[in-house]
Amino acid sequence: MTKVPLRERNFENEFTISASKSSGPGGQNVNKVSTKIELRFNVFNSQLLSDEEKEIVVHKLKSRINNAGELLIVSQSERTQLKNKEIAIERFFALLEDALQPITIRKPTMPTYASQLRRLEHKKLRAIKKANRRNLDLD
Repeated sequence: MTKVPLRERNFENEFTISASKSSGPGGQNVNKVSTKIELRFNVFNSQLLSDEEKEIVVHKLKSRINNAGELLIVSQSERTQLKNKEIAIERFFALLEDALQPITIRKPTMPTYASQLRRLEHKKLRAIKKANRRNLDLD
């Protein structure tokens, strides 16, 4: 089964986008025009995510998902609704791609030759320091 990349899936139908008055830049325009965008995406009801993908997204983004199972993304940095909507959608895809990225497991390796030499040199210096702490017999 080949998986379709996230950006090629049509999530537009599953978004709930609402606009409200922003507190961002825009001068008096902020008081008159609703430029703040709230993008809501219900993870549990999504038809475009597989059950496995839903589990991963819920686990990795649990701090961003509310009790109703909605992933909430807010954008109010720009002066226009359209730009804020584009930013919110871009953030949505970035979050999902980051969450669905598989974790790479570190492969243990041997210490390098240089690191072994540094460790041995450090041991010699510590031995000399401790040897100098011993009581000297002055008889």
